[in-house]
Amino acid sequence: MRLLLTGGAVFRNGAFQPLDVAIDEGRIVAVSPALPWEGFSVIKVPDKLIVPGFVDVHTHLREPGFCYKETIFSGTAAAAAGGYTAICAMPNLDPVPDSLENLEVQLEAIRRDAKINVYPYGAITKGEKGETLADMEALAPYVAGFSDDGRGVQSRHMMQWAMKIAKSLNRPIVAHCEDESYLTGGWSVHDGDFAREQGLPGNPSISEWRQVERDIQLVVETGCRYHVCHVSTRESVALIRAAKARGLPVTCETAPHYLVMCDRDLQDHGRFKMNPPIRSAADRDALVAGLLDGTIDCIATDHAPHSAEEKGKGLRGSLNGVVGLECAFPVLYTNLVETGIVPLETILNALCVNPRRIFGLPGGSVAEHMPADLTVLDLNRPHVIDSGSFRSLGRATPFDGWGVGAAVAMTICGDIVYSNLEEDSETEGRQ
Repeated sequence: MRLLLTGGAVFRNGAFQPLDVAIDEGRIVAVSPALPWEGFSVIKVPDKLIVPGFVDVHTHLREPGFCYKETIFSGTAAAAAGGYTAICAMPNLDPVPDSLENLEVQLEAIRRDAKINVYPYGAITKGEKGETLADMEALAPYVAGFSDDGRGVQSRHMMQWAMKIAKSLNRPIVAHCEDESYLTGGWSVHDGDFAREQGLPGNPSISEWRQVERDIQLVVETGCRYHVCHVSTRESVALIRAAKARGLPVTCETAPHYLVMCDRDLQDHGRFKMNPPIRSAADRDALVAGLLDGTIDCIATDHAPHSAEEKGKGLRGSLNGVVGLECAFPVLYTNLVETGIVPLETILNALCVNPRRIFGLPGGSVAEHMPADLTVLDLNRPHVIDSGSFRSLGRATPFDGWGVGAAVAMTICGDIVYSNLEEDSETEGRQ
């Protein structure tokens, strides 16, 4: 289909410009003021923003192995509704993609059912057990990087070995940083005042930052590209900031819930339980500062769906993981941009530009000859987040019931994969 988006403001080179965007056969063919309408299906998007499609570098799609939690189809439909045109899928699956044979099971499901671009990660170790390295060389041509997400690699020697191989393959190590020796007593929340007041076992910040510290030293030794998953502590931010100042190839992500919440916002419900946990107000403020100064490169959702039963046992008994693909942008815009804390451009760089730069993914700019991976944003669409309307099979989000002021109006990944345009926007047939 030939599409023409007209009347919107396009995010290009860090600024917004009133431009039309013409699309043909899945690619952008023209970006210019007042393009001719002839031969196009015209979509009027007055007072809306046209930005590169969002990228989530940390998503759990659960297929193969756990389709009762999520499928490739439902997860990518949820991503499209959230404005994402690309996601990187974590490897805690069954079978774990630790060999080319196991990865092919996932790739086949992606080819069959994905509504947007999906880039899988390969596992670092076989079965994500931390004992023997996965077949990294065979996996490398087909994966965005290597991760044992869900567990930190406990052995320094094993991580060093993995980094050396990843370096030779020009793929990043994408690390879930968690030193299990600091976790005792069936922890469920951050080890802070809230945990002590509620009598809950706490997860100390050192469990994260100590492994970040170890791995940065391994980056010095190996030269491997290294990306830290779901950063949650102020100490981790400081370590990554210092590593970047030394010119080391270190990048990182955090998630919306760590940027806009602290442990004082918790309720005894499974939708508030994730790993790492939501930490203190001081940690939250350090994460925002890291986003502002460029220490934090990406905002990823860590979308991790579970069944209602698995998330219905409170902070003590529920499985770790919350969903967020469908509400990430409205939450970030309402709580960080509208409040004047973070510029919109910073949020968009963390959602659109930096993930593609770090992982070498296509797209990332609204320009001729680029893939038509675009998101249309409506910054004046007040609504209440309702997890019951999610396309994801998961419903456990800490943002359920939050009032927000913005929405994704349309997502284009080659063609339209999601549309939620209001009446002031029109679609006209071929002129």
